[in-house]
Amino acid sequence: MAHKVPFLVAELDRNVDPFVLHLFAALAEKERALISTRTRLALAAAKARGVTLGNPKLHVARSGAVEAVKVEADRYAANILPIIREAQKAGATTLRQIAEALNARGVATARGGQWHAKSVSNILERA
Repeated sequence: MAHKVPFLVAELDRNVDPFVLHLFAALAEKERALISTRTRLALAAAKARGVTLGNPKLHVARSGAVEAVKVEADRYAANILPIIREAQKAGATTLRQIAEALNARGVATARGGQWHAKSVSNILERA
């Protein structure tokens, strides 16, 4: 509304007065603030009663997630290692040269980025 962009409200007529839209917006903002306050007070009361908030098995979920990330990283390293070995056989002796060879071949890192000396080092350490 502040930028004078025309928009339609499904529950109102096309020709609704801008003043009415301002009223609806103000009421919605007030309701958002009230919901926030009620939620904050309810969570504080629950915590005071000793209720455990959040996932009570978070440590289990977190350790499982960490393990899954490690397994995927090991799998990726195992797939990239033969390419690194080929680059070394072709004459790449430094980590930077290996990274340049991987980038020249169009091999992306696990996250789709460019290779650097440190990322090659991480793969070699993991292998």
